[in-house]
Amino acid sequence: RLATLSDGVVFLPSNSFKKKQAVLARAQRAVSRKKKFSNNWKRAQKKVQRLHREIAAIRHDHLHKTTTTISKNHAVVCVEDLQVKNMSKSASGTIASPCKNVRAKSGLNRSILDQGWGEFRRQLEYKQAWRGGEVIAVSPANTSRTCLECGHVSQDNRQTQSEFLCVRCCYAANADWVGSVNILRAGHARLACRETSPEVGASAQEPIEATMYELACA
Repeated sequence: RLATLSDGVVFLPSNSFKKKQAVLARAQRAVSRKKKFSNNWKRAQKKVQRLHREIAAIRHDHLHKTTTTISKNHAVVCVEDLQVKNMSKSASGTIASPCKNVRAKSGLNRSILDQGWGEFRRQLEYKQAWRGGEVIAVSPANTSRTCLECGHVSQDNRQTQSEFLCVRCCYAANADWVGSVNILRAGHARLACRETSPEVGASAQEPIEATMYELACA
């Protein structure tokens, strides 16, 4: 999923790179077989560049359509403050600290970058600003591990990518939807705290946590 809204609406990704990955790989292999800087090499290189432009254009167009739909229908949008750059760090790591499961991490990195989360948020922010709306970024910590019914937080609540099952009260739902509702509640808590305090600093952290707990247990 590209995005899951708290009202249950789901936006699927375009997966433009994944769909053209095999074609791109063949084109890149063709480049490697040509003599560098020859006319054949230049033609093969242009084909690779054209494929990259197509992949980017498809992704960009899909993100524009999705963010426009969201912005037109929601005055306030709450999102996870994801650090995409850190999430998609090199799968090989460093000499001092090499990564494990390099192949799996490389695949995950490709999937993250193929979604275009950073561009998704950028488009949402300027479109909301155009329409007089707002984007609120909240911490992603435990958003999909917090039970909507009893407020219990545990990594065991989310055993799989798509399923949420509270180990305390047995509440079950889609994990992405649970996360979206918790993100919305955290965004509402930040709004409420901001309205009562002109400067949200360290002293405002306790009211935020209290509001979140009350909302989660309501």
